[in-house]
Amino acid sequence: MARTPLLQLNEISLTFGGDPIFSDLDLVVHQGDRVALVGRNGSGKSTLMKVMAGLVEADHGDRILPPGQTVGYMEQDPDFSGFATLGDFATAQLGASDLWRVEAAAEGLKLRLDAEVSRASGGERRRAALARLLAEAPELMLLDEPTNHLDIQAIQWLEAELAQTRAGFVLISHDRAFLNALSRATLWVDRGKVRRNEKGFADFEAWREKIWDEEDQARHKLDRKIKSEGRWAVEGISARRKRNQGRVRALQDLRSERSAMIRRQGTAAMALEAGTQSGKKVIEARGIAKTFGDKTIIRPFDLRVLRGDRVAFVGPNGVGKTTLLKMLTGTLTPDEGTVTLGTTLEIAVFDQTRALLDPDATLWDSLTNDPQMGVSGRSDQVLVRGQPRHVVGYLKDFLFDERQARAPVRSLSGGEKARLLLARIMARESNLLVLDEPTNDLDVETLDLLQDILGDYPGTVLLVSHDRDFLDRVATTTVAMEGDGRATVYAGGWTDYLMQRKDSDNFGAEKPYSRKSGPKVDAEKPGLKKTGLSYTEQHRLKELPDVIARLEAEIAKLEDLMADPDLFTREPIKFQKATDALIERHAKLSDAEEEWMLLEDRMAS
Repeated sequence: MARTPLLQLNEISLTFGGDPIFSDLDLVVHQGDRVALVGRNGSGKSTLMKVMAGLVEADHGDRILPPGQTVGYMEQDPDFSGFATLGDFATAQLGASDLWRVEAAAEGLKLRLDAEVSRASGGERRRAALARLLAEAPELMLLDEPTNHLDIQAIQWLEAELAQTRAGFVLISHDRAFLNALSRATLWVDRGKVRRNEKGFADFEAWREKIWDEEDQARHKLDRKIKSEGRWAVEGISARRKRNQGRVRALQDLRSERSAMIRRQGTAAMALEAGTQSGKKVIEARGIAKTFGDKTIIRPFDLRVLRGDRVAFVGPNGVGKTTLLKMLTGTLTPDEGTVTLGTTLEIAVFDQTRALLDPDATLWDSLTNDPQMGVSGRSDQVLVRGQPRHVVGYLKDFLFDERQARAPVRSLSGGEKARLLLARIMARESNLLVLDEPTNDLDVETLDLLQDILGDYPGTVLLVSHDRDFLDRVATTTVAMEGDGRATVYAGGWTDYLMQRKDSDNFGAEKPYSRKSGPKVDAEKPGLKKTGLSYTEQHRLKELPDVIARLEAEIAKLEDLMADPDLFTREPIKFQKATDALIERHAKLSDAEEEWMLLEDRMAS
C-alpha cells in the first residue's frame, strides 16, 4: 500500500563558500516515517534539517510540501527573544482551543510554563521547545538533538510520546538508546551524500561498515586499473599516438575520478594518559550533607571511591548531581560530614556548561593560554602529556582543520566545543576524571571512541550523564539521586540500577532517617545484611569475585598472545603494549584480592 509523501527534496545542491555540502540530493519522507538522521559532527545534518524545514534555501533544486501537510521544526538553540516566560514561547503559535496541548506536554516534561526565559536553564528551554512542537501537532516533526540537556525521566517521557504518535518524524540525536527505540529507517549524511537504509539505527553500524568495505574494494580496483593504464601510457603511447588518444583521455578520466573520491573522515586521535598513580582510596565521604535554603540537596551520605572505579551519578535535572560532585572533589564544603581525598590526585574536569572555554578566544588561544596545561601567552606549541606539540597538529587530532585554528570558539557547533574541551583535558596527565555531561552534542563515533578510552584509562572516573547506553557501557557503580536529599548506591550501570530498583519491594517509600546514621535505605537493601561494612562496601565485596575472575581471564588471554615467540620481532609495538597491559592487570588483580580479603575480615569482625 502506497504511503502519502509528507515532504520531498529534488536534486538539492547547497554550498556554503567552499566545498558542496550536498549535491543532487533526492529525498522523500512519507507518512508514518520514523527516521534517524545521523552523521559526523559538521557533516551537514542540521543544515539538511533546516532545508527540510524550509529555513535554508538550496542553491539548486526543489522542496515540495504537498497541500495540507505541515512541518514542525525544533532546532538546537531556539530563539526566545521577545518572550517573557517559557509558556509565552510554547503557546505563541496556538489558538485558545489548543492551549491544553501545551499544558499536557508541560506536565509530562515537568516544565514550569511560568518560568522566566532570562533565568531558564538549557534543559528548561529545551522542554519549552518540545512542548511547543508537540502542541502544534504537525504531520512531520523535525527534531534536532531533542534529548540534549534533558534528564533521563524527560527523555523516557518523550520516547513514549513519540512512540505512540501518528505523525512522521526525523530525529538527530547522539542518544543510542533513544534512536534504537524509535527509528525504523536511517538517513546517513556522509561526505556530501545522503544515503537511506530502511532499517532503524540499531542496524546502522553494520550497514556503514558494509558501505565502507564496498568503497575500499572499488578504490582498490580503480587504483589497479590506473596503475595498469599508466604503465601502458609510458611504454606504448609514442608508437600508437594517433590511434589511442581515446585511451589516453580515458586514463585522464580515471585519474579525475580517483582524485574526486573524498576520503572518509577518520576518528579523533583522542588519548588519555594517567599521571602518577593515585592511592588505592581516592575519595572517602562520610555523612556528608548539603542544604541550600529550604532545599535539601543531600542527606547524610557515605561513599568510598577506589582507584579504577567508574562512578556514575544519575537523577532529574536540578536534583544536585553537580553539587555532590563538587563536594566529593573538594571544591565545595558540605554542611555536615567529611570528605577525605586520596594521595597524589591529579584531577581533570569536563564542565557541562563549557565555562572553561572563552567564546571570544580562538581555538589556538584556548590551548596555548591554559595555565592548567602549563602554557600561557602566544605560542605555537601546546604541552601534551609532557611533550610539545604544534597547536595545529594537535587540533587535527581532534578533527579540526587548519582554518578553524584561528576561528573564535563561538563559531563552533556544540559537538566541536565538546571536542575542544576534551582536547584541553586530554593534554594533561590525570588520575581522576570528572566528566559532567560529556556526551552532549558528540556524534556516535566520538562517543564510541570516548567510551573505549575510558575503558582503558587506568585512573578513576566520576561521571554525570543522561545517556543510558553510555552509562551501561562505562559505569561500574551508579549513585541515584532521587530527590528530597536521597542518594542510593547501586552496582553497575543504568540497566543494573533499574533491575535492582525494581527488585526492591519498598522502593520510593519514605524511609526512617537520622542525621547521625544517614538514610536507612542504605542499610536495608534486599540481600544485604547489617554488618560492619557500609552499603557501598557490601556491594563492592559482592562484585569483587567477578572483578577478580575477569582480570584472571584477561591475564590468560595476554599470556596466550605473548606465548607467540615471533611476536616481538614481527610486531614490537604490539608486544610492548601487551607487556604493559599484563603488568597492569597483575597489579589490579593483586589490589582486588587484597581488597577482597580486607573487606571479608571486616565483615567477619
